[in-house]
Amino acid sequence: MENIKLPRREREKLRQRREILDTALDLFSVKGYHNVSMHEIAEKAEFAIGTLYRFFENKEALYKALIMEQSEKFHRVLNEAIDISGNEVEKIHGYIKAKGRMFMKNTSMIRLYFAETRGASFNIKAGLDADIRKIYDGFLHKLAAVFEAGIKKKRFKKILDPYYLTVALDSLTNAFLFLWLEDPKRHPYLKNVEAIMEIFFNNVRIA
Repeated sequence: MENIKLPRREREKLRQRREILDTALDLFSVKGYHNVSMHEIAEKAEFAIGTLYRFFENKEALYKALIMEQSEKFHRVLNEAIDISGNEVEKIHGYIKAKGRMFMKNTSMIRLYFAETRGASFNIKAGLDADIRKIYDGFLHKLAAVFEAGIKKKRFKKILDPYYLTVALDSLTNAFLFLWLEDPKRHPYLKNVEAIMEIFFNNVRIA
């Protein structure tokens, strides 16, 4: 099926919306939600303030659209990583690598992701928490199903509930990503993927 080319006006609207969201992502990730105004976003994006309000009712609506878009994009990549063919160990290995690659393409994204899933100080907590956490928790349960399958196939020891194993792995990868954020050269995430695997699976995997 051929892609239908949008009219020029619609393409321009999409371009403007994209530029607004990209600018907002940069500002929110550095300064936090409360320290960024619609006027500042408009000025940096080089749009009239009225242009922003044609797309978003207010700053909260803009922020929610941004966070939902980034979260859905991020978790889509992670879901694809654990949907690959292979055994449970390979799926988890793919998840660890995909998470790092996704974040390293966009450091602004990682800061907002941690803010919304870990409750950083600039989290607005204005009804967005539940929406983001629903996506986040849905992914955790999907990854837990991989652990559960691995336990049933005798690849993993049943030392914890599969969901708790998932939360533990998620926290471990986040810790290494925090280190990478602080000093990318000293703590290169992708070079530490095997270390993460070894640390986590030392007591989980059946030899």
